[in-house]
Amino acid sequence: MSKPAVKQSGNVSSTAVLPQPVTGGGVTWRIKLIVGLLLAMTISVVFYTNKFLTQRFTEATRNRAELRLTLYSGNILTEVQRTSIVPLLLARDPALVASLQSGQYTATSQLLMSFQADIGVAQITLLDKDGRVVAATNRTLLGANLRSEPYFVLAQRQVDTLFNATPGLSGGFDFTYSRAIMVDNKPLGVIVVSVDLMKFERFWSGLQDAVLVTDSKGIIILSTQPRWRDKTIEEALTSTATLKGLFNLKQAPSNWTDGKGEAFVQGAAVLQTNARVLFRGWRIYTFTAYNSVRERVNGVLALEIMGFAILLSIAFYYLSQRAWSQSITFQRESADLRRLNSRLEAEIAEREKVQKTLEVAELTLAQSSKLAALGEMSAAVSHELNQPLAAMKTYLAGARLLLQRRRAQEALSSFQRIDDLIDRMGAITRQLKSYARKGGEAFEAVDFRDCVSQALAMMEPQLKQRVVHINRDIPRKPMMVLADRIRLEQVIINLLRNALDATKTTQAPHIDIIMRQEEVALLLVQDNGPGIAQLNNVFEPFYTTKKAGEGVGLGLAISSGIISDLSGRLTARNRDGGGAIFEVQLPLIGATVTQK
Repeated sequence: MSKPAVKQSGNVSSTAVLPQPVTGGGVTWRIKLIVGLLLAMTISVVFYTNKFLTQRFTEATRNRAELRLTLYSGNILTEVQRTSIVPLLLARDPALVASLQSGQYTATSQLLMSFQADIGVAQITLLDKDGRVVAATNRTLLGANLRSEPYFVLAQRQVDTLFNATPGLSGGFDFTYSRAIMVDNKPLGVIVVSVDLMKFERFWSGLQDAVLVTDSKGIIILSTQPRWRDKTIEEALTSTATLKGLFNLKQAPSNWTDGKGEAFVQGAAVLQTNARVLFRGWRIYTFTAYNSVRERVNGVLALEIMGFAILLSIAFYYLSQRAWSQSITFQRESADLRRLNSRLEAEIAEREKVQKTLEVAELTLAQSSKLAALGEMSAAVSHELNQPLAAMKTYLAGARLLLQRRRAQEALSSFQRIDDLIDRMGAITRQLKSYARKGGEAFEAVDFRDCVSQALAMMEPQLKQRVVHINRDIPRKPMMVLADRIRLEQVIINLLRNALDATKTTQAPHIDIIMRQEEVALLLVQDNGPGIAQLNNVFEPFYTTKKAGEGVGLGLAISSGIISDLSGRLTARNRDGGGAIFEVQLPLIGATVTQK
């Protein structure tokens, strides 16, 4: 059902009723039922296919993992058993015994190298009875003292071949067989044979599985993940760096497996298999990702979904043919739409006429805004000249009194201050004119502290009229900023005058002036008055909390504009114990302040 089109322009409105399209018989309930059954069948087939194939492929993946595990375990066992007999044979070698007895080791290292080449072990080291390396296939160890190593200490105490797995300097474990060389039941030295089990790690790292071996205490001694070594399995699987460099794990649903052998690595399901290594209580574990299973299942599901998509396309094609039969009816309706467009064009012409009337009204409003701006500037001039005029009045009264007392020199000082105030009034009128035009003033490097001191001197007549305690915390080092001195002093005067007015009804009034040099030059003016009720409006023109005749609400608006022109910020907030805080931030010369 089409909605009526409504067109409004000014006080004129019209309603045009669009012609209703003929829908024919619509889609029959039989077609809807067929499409619904087809969709339901698609979902059911995909769901059960996913479940069946996932279980089947997962079981196949588990069987392959267990087969690889048996192969890995046999390789480790073969290596350690093959090497275990080597220390016994070397401990009975006459040449090694003779070298330990005579203390001559010139050809001993070469002899050990020949043994290494024949036997195929990782490294052979010969230590004398004091633990000093006297011969080694690794010549960098010659002369090293290893008497504190476990394989030397334990070999001295027993006559059998000992096996040791100790953490190495490179992050892995050193696997060694050691045996004491005995003559007349007295130890002459210790032969140490290193087993190269790290080669299995290098072989496993090229596979998709994660493989590790634990000792009898559950500590990982071999692993395709170097960060897993010297940890328990629980610590390794919960490590934050586990997934980095492992395999591309994806979250696996809990129904992917029957629960047997399933583990979780940081919440990602993997297939865990383990087996015993028939050596010193070792166990070997493999963790296989389910990615390959998911990819195979998704391939079959994609084919099924494609088949059902073809069936749905045929159904939608049949339905589209019915839509084509309605196009002739729509062509008849297009004529009615053209007539409706003609009526709309007439209303658009009327709207354009009203738009021209609005443009005339906007020009009148703009002229009124200019007059309002002129009134605002007049009020601003009156506000900013009020302070110097009040000071001039005070200085004239003082000069009159000094002349009556024949103190002409001191009266001249008052006249000089009045002359300075006249200059300041001229500068104020210029700055108010720049406030209206936003013109570019010539800035110079000024000391922020001098501006504060000059402003306090300007406020001296008003400060003497009341008992107000002024606390000043000003650093000794200069705080150089790039500013217009007159305009910056006027901002400080406005802040001091507001603080003075805010403490009129306060017992024991005090004003705190705090300056800090951090990333920016910072000035805080604090008072113990009643605070500010509406902080959001405090910098708007003509907003004031003073009584009629005491202020027009332009001081803070002008001050905010001045500080903004100086690339700084002026903010206000209330103190926790009562009163207001006005904060001025200006960029130091050579620093940059980001505007917020």
